[in-house]
Amino acid sequence: MELLIFKTDIKSRKKVKSIKPLFKNHSDILQWSIDLEDIDNVLRIEATDNLSENEIIDLVQLNGFYIETLPD
Repeated sequence: MELLIFKTDIKSRKKVKSIKPLFKNHSDILQWSIDLEDIDNVLRIEATDNLSENEIIDLVQLNGFYIETLPD
């Protein structure tokens, strides 16, 4: 299992709700959360080792959101 952490522009509960199906239905995503209180609107994903950061970035960008990897 690995933890993936990203900066996003997902800033409201409505936007979180709009992407919920993307993560909920993905077989390699075990848990996920978006911190709306954080200035970077941090997306944290617990995933299997089969999922890469680039796959998450592509998935989120295809749905119209900004996302970038946050360094450790």
